Amino acid sequence: MKNVVISGADRNIGLELAKQFLNRGWRVFAGRFLMELPLLDELKEKYPEALSIVPMDVSKEESVLAAAEQVAKEAGRVDMLIHNAAGFGDHSGQKGERTDYSTFAVPYNINALGAMRLVNGFLPLMKDSDIKRLCFVSSEAGVVSVAHRTEVSSYCMSKTALNMALRLMFNQLQPMGYTFRLYHPGWVRSARVEKPGDPVPTFEVDGKLMGKFWPWETAASAAEQFIEDRDWEDRLVLIDNEGAAWPF
Repeated sequence: MKNVVISGADRNIGLELAKQFLNRGWRVFAGRFLMELPLLDELKEKYPEALSIVPMDVSKEESVLAAAEQVAKEAGRVDMLIHNAAGFGDHSGQKGERTDYSTFAVPYNINALGAMRLVNGFLPLMKDSDIKRLCFVSSEAGVVSVAHRTEVSSYCMSKTALNMALRLMFNQLQPMGYTFRLYHPGWVRSARVEKPGDPVPTFEVDGKLMGKFWPWETAASAAEQFIEDRDWEDRLVLIDNEGAAWPF
């Protein structure tokens, strides 16, 4: 059985990715950050042997290392690593608005540095795999050449930092047999927890659905891209959920 580790698997794309891989016969180690959400517990009831829930906060090195230790004990090998966890911070909007720049560190720590912690923590478990695939959920929001937003967004800046980190990782690890996937999920309707302790997240913001794609739609596309081998593994390309390539 092939083993995959997914960060940020509590809900949305991460949860749906876990379902996609379980349906394909993989053993899934689902990184859990929001302990109060029951969605992974419900999935565990359906896949008691194939799904392992792993506490994981990618913003903390000790949490990632503890997660890697748990996976090592249970499986001993990781074939695919998926960095899906994401964080949002603040942004500066209209002139005159006050911006709390201290919040800008939050998405950097999760989106960019979190990816590096995840790779560094789990790479020793991937060296004996025949697959050795590193997958990352990024965004067009981090693409400098097509940036269209006017606000200074910490989320956008963190995704740009993630893309650069992956380019550097690719340069180092691709010659060693590791393959990479860089994925843009599109504008996804994201389930939100309105307040701590809410057992069921909502997809609505102020009573309205936001986004173009459901999480299970983009997760299905992501799973196909992550699993499928390519003839051009010597190139790092940002591909969206409809198969289009983006500059990054």
